[in-house]
Amino acid sequence: MNIIFAMIPAFLWGTTYSATQYTLDGWPPLLLGVLRALPAGLLLLLIKPSLPTKASWKPLLLIGTVNIGVFFCCIFVMAQTLPSAISSVGMMGVPVVAMLIHWIVNGVKPSALKVMCGIGLLVFAWQLFNPNSISLNGMGLFAMALAMLCLIIGSLLTQKIGKNIHWWTVVTWQLLFGGMVLIPVALIHASMHTDAYVQAISAFSWKNMMGLLWVSGFNTALGYGLYVWLIQRMSIVDFTFGGIANPIAGISCGLVLLNESYTPEQFILMLAMVVTSLLPQIIHARQQAKQTLQPQ
Repeated sequence: MNIIFAMIPAFLWGTTYSATQYTLDGWPPLLLGVLRALPAGLLLLLIKPSLPTKASWKPLLLIGTVNIGVFFCCIFVMAQTLPSAISSVGMMGVPVVAMLIHWIVNGVKPSALKVMCGIGLLVFAWQLFNPNSISLNGMGLFAMALAMLCLIIGSLLTQKIGKNIHWWTVVTWQLLFGGMVLIPVALIHASMHTDAYVQAISAFSWKNMMGLLWVSGFNTALGYGLYVWLIQRMSIVDFTFGGIANPIAGISCGLVLLNESYTPEQFILMLAMVVTSLLPQIIHARQQAKQTLQPQ
């Protein structure tokens, strides 16, 4: 039942959009990326000190850049430019893209059931939020597409290097490297858009503090720790199907924090997405159970 555990980091990540809009509205995405990654990495380093070997610095820097640096920036651009539910539901395209990349890179053809479920997820998501009836930000949509690509490539890289490096070292140092990569980029951006940074820092409040504690502590330190641990124990495609918890979190937090509202038909579609996402795992578990019960 790793799929259930895979839903935990996905749910935590799904809260990013609403939590950012509610507590950190208007903050520069690059600044948020640094403040999300570095404190989380330092916290994990404090809990269990680790130091990469000389041979592992380069791959850790690579996944830190892809998985943390670029990905975090995309997530915060989405959080600042798109409705929280749209951001969460839009990421449901990840399983389909993951299946295609897994097929092309590793030559692993997805089962017909997973293909059907992946298509079903896209259809339900399309019906849930029809783009023709919603005006969406172009930069936000581009950030969403890039975030999907980063998540899949970063997961493949993490799974590969995780065979030779302890998972705690992987999660700790990808956060640290990702945060450090963002610092010079954020400084350059701050020199060109000083007002946004000054306003964020000068108007700092307890509400901002709670938002940063959430996105850096629970959302990142806990979420990414569980993510790297799980990615060594299940396939990328199976892990991405656990991402159904992402839109559930986005929609729920949108209701509670941002007063977003939905029709009964939309809630039915949400339930359909949950069932579709879990279907491959449920059928696979039942098949394994039957094989176990058969006389040898």
